[in-house]
Amino acid sequence: MTIGVLALQGDVREHVAALADLGEVARPVRVPADLDGIDGIVLPGGESTTLSMLLASSGVGDALGDALAAGLPAFGTCAGLILLATDVRDGRPDQRSFGAIELTVRRNGYGRQAESFECTLSVPAVGDDPVPAVFIRAPVIEAVGPDVDVLAELPAAPGSTGGARPVVCRQGPVLVAAHHPELTGDRRLHRLFVELVKEHRETRR
Repeated sequence: MTIGVLALQGDVREHVAALADLGEVARPVRVPADLDGIDGIVLPGGESTTLSMLLASSGVGDALGDALAAGLPAFGTCAGLILLATDVRDGRPDQRSFGAIELTVRRNGYGRQAESFECTLSVPAVGDDPVPAVFIRAPVIEAVGPDVDVLAELPAAPGSTGGARPVVCRQGPVLVAAHHPELTGDRRLHRLFVELVKEHRETRR
């Protein structure tokens, strides 16, 4: 099994290392031909508008869009979540959105770089132990579609008027996280994605 990692900008090496820790072969994806034969793809954290421009200039954007529309499993973290969502707010008018998971997201919704934070999350789908989470200029998920499973929420801050926000979601073979699991030593979300890819392969046989 081969899993691609979009390698135009962002936390590419960290995702490759996480997949290697699980014994999986990771292929950097920089040109359309790199998509050939992969079983799934990771869209890493980085800067979503920069990634949008690089997707266009590299030619990967259209090819990846076709692959996702055909059902290619994907795991998007932070900026990768933004790229996979159906509706992006506070982005550029020409920002790329693949619409692979029915979410409305707001760029930098948790604040700028200075408001970055770390916490732990309850993610029952990967076990009882808390999952460490690193939020860096993270997108806020403002709405989810009816077919989206919310796997984890970030509780509202004390004194906040808002409620808990979804931060890990799944729709079919697409998994997203608003934080950066690749920056921690916890590989359980990557393992969950690997399992989704394997399940998808079995259903296609």
